[in-house]
Amino acid sequence: MKKEQTSMKGRFQFKVLPYGNLYYPERLGELRELLAGQPERVDIELMGKGEINGDAALAFRSVLRERWPGTHVAMHARSSLMNGSVLVWLQGDERTIREDAWIFFRGADGTEETPWSEAAAKFPGATGWPDQDEIDHPRVLELINEYLPVKEFAGRLIRPAELRQFGLLENDAMERFLACAFAEEELKTEESDQQQLRSPTDTPQN
Repeated sequence: MKKEQTSMKGRFQFKVLPYGNLYYPERLGELRELLAGQPERVDIELMGKGEINGDAALAFRSVLRERWPGTHVAMHARSSLMNGSVLVWLQGDERTIREDAWIFFRGADGTEETPWSEAAAKFPGATGWPDQDEIDHPRVLELINEYLPVKEFAGRLIRPAELRQFGLLENDAMERFLACAFAEEELKTEESDQQQLRSPTDTPQN
């Protein structure tokens, strides 16, 4: 039996904090609950100073990939993005970013000289407790590399103009088209529902 949709659209704000160990798991649970309602569209806003750590970014990606295939996710970066925050933003079916903002991700060892693929095989923190962020970061870079060449862009700021060259940003015309198309479809659905309510369900007997 098809699950009934509880919402047509949803909006979700995700703050990018310097320290979000408690905040991120809580918000991920709320996002999972929102997506479970199978909305047709979810707009996610990323904003704030800091970055999403590697573990939280990978968890965020996992939750989004488990969503109903009919849910369209739009990512809106209201602030500049770093490292794991970049991976989260890339998970959108469409993406926007503030025109004067940028994205940045460091190489696997903190520099751009060491290829991420080689550093991924290393186990950081040989003495004492391993640094989980350093263990997760190569995987984050591996996934970012599906959208942007990590070896070329690691360690430098990437502006909206370059993101457009890789087809990672919706242009203004496309954004307006999608907004109008979505509004028209929603209006047609409402009109159809109203007509069904007005139509008799039984044929009167003579």
